[in-house]
Order: sequence, then C-alpha cells, then structure tokens
Amino acid sequence: MYEQLQVLMPNVVKTFPEFQKAFFETLEMVGTAAAVSALFGIFFGVVLVVTAPGGIMENKLISSVLDKVINVFRAIPFVILIALLLPLTRIIMGTSIGTKGAIFPLVVATVPFFSRQIHSALCEVDRGVVEAAQAMGSGPWEIVFRVYLREGLGGMIRGATITVVNLITLSAMAGCVGGGGLGDYAIRYGFQRKMTDVTLFTCVVLLILVTIIQSAGNVLSAKKH
Repeated sequence: MYEQLQVLMPNVVKTFPEFQKAFFETLEMVGTAAAVSALFGIFFGVVLVVTAPGGIMENKLISSVLDKVINVFRAIPFVILIALLLPLTRIIMGTSIGTKGAIFPLVVATVPFFSRQIHSALCEVDRGVVEAAQAMGSGPWEIVFRVYLREGLGGMIRGATITVVNLITLSAMAGCVGGGGLGDYAIRYGFQRKMTDVTLFTCVVLLILVTIIQSAGNVLSAKKH
C-alpha cells in the first residue's frame, strides 16, 4: 500500500507531516471561528427579527442600521477584508499571519453571513405561534427563547451547516495570504512547487470534509422537524 501511494502521490507522501499540520490548522481555524461567529451571529440574527417593523421589540433605527452594516461587510470580498483588517488583527490577535492571524478576519467575514442565515430561519417561524405566546402574557425574551429559537431550530441548523462549509472555503482562501491551513499547504507545495498530486489531494480532503459536515447537518436538521 505504501509503495503504491509513493507511485501515485509521491509528493503527498513526502510532505505528509506538513499536510497533517495544515489539516489540524484548518480544523482550529474553522472550529474557533465557527464558535465565536455562532454567538454573535445568533445575537444579531435575533435582533434583526425582533426589531424589524412589526416585531415584538420594534425599533426601526436599530433594525435599519444593523441591516446596512451586515450588508456592507457581506459585500466585501474576503481577501480584501483580510487586508483591511490587518492593523486591527495585529492589535487583537497579536499577529496578522498564520492560523492565529486568520481567525479574526474569518470571524468578521462569517458573522454577517451567519446573522442572515439566522434571520432567515427565524422569519420562517409561524407568526401565529408568536402572537399566541404574546396573548398568554409571555415577555419579549421569553418569546425569543421559547418560540423563535425553539421553533426555528431546524432552519438554524441548516444555516449553521452552510456557514461552516463557507468557513472551510474562507479558511482555504486565507492560506493565500499566509493564513496557514490546507489552503497554505496547497499554495506552497501544489502551486508554487508544481506538485499537482498535492493540489488534487488537498481538494479531495476538503471535499470529504465538506461532505461530512453537510451530511451531519442534514441529519440534525431532519431530526428537528
């Protein structure tokens, strides 16, 4: 088996320790950014819903400002966003390169995206259920936790799955600017050193990773319906 791998993917075998390091860097970037983005994304998504016109805590100013800020950050390409955030990344993370330096830009890019996913999921909650909770005397935050977050859980899981898949893509892009991970591994060995087998192997690994996450998300989402 090992001899066959050396014939089929000689450069992958030679650089396998670097691949392992890059793989765990990708998991670290995606895992940390996903956890932080989940907290902020759920908060902003809920705020968008409850402060919207006709919402249970209607506030047109907050709703309008937050909506526009999210749209602005979603419109900025990730590679450009990394460059724009360099000074702030150095201040917050202590470095702007490597895995640690990539996490902050990943969070900034992901929070607006995930906020929209949460917003869309919660907008699908039956308005009649919300009105029934209000009629029974439930307060705004009680409605948020007992109605919106509970009834919208299936859609939130679907949104989280899409977001994590998107994060994997962004983490690979971060490798283009020294962010570490599988993207950096593919660029340094596959592209710069023209090791085609490294590039193909990295693509296959990313495809498998995305498929596992998407399948897990589909199963969890189906259970919540």
